[in-house]
Amino acid sequence: MTEVAFHFNAPDKLAYACRFARKAFNRGVRVVVTADAADLQALDRMMWSLGPTDFVAHALADGDPDVVAVSPVLLAQEPLSVAPRDMLLNLGGQRPSGFDQFEKVIEVVSSSDERDRQLARTRWRQYAADGYEIVRHDLVLKENA
Repeated sequence: MTEVAFHFNAPDKLAYACRFARKAFNRGVRVVVTADAADLQALDRMMWSLGPTDFVAHALADGDPDVVAVSPVLLAQEPLSVAPRDMLLNLGGQRPSGFDQFEKVIEVVSSSDERDRQLARTRWRQYAADGYEIVRHDLVLKENA
């Protein structure tokens, strides 16, 4: 069964996604990041502007098929539109379709956007109702530890 984790209190979801993708890339984990089109475009720009030692090999899922095929990190509005990966990082407001095709799903939740927090509570209830055990990571507590 897919492991589901919620990472709460992200001050900047896109910056967090960049750091998360870099860690996954460095560990050889293949990730799909899902969000709306505008956030994916912003995330793509952010990843290209990282320093040379922080570079994350990535591609937009609707890009060149040859590049997409070899990219360890894919940015996709629809996770099922890409070949299977190890992990799904959700920055969007809805539970992604096909999330159960991944070994692990990470739901990133804002620290300051109340609407995002409400949508996360809804997703939490959906996962729990479907029998998924949920791991909770409070990013504020993690930074202060």
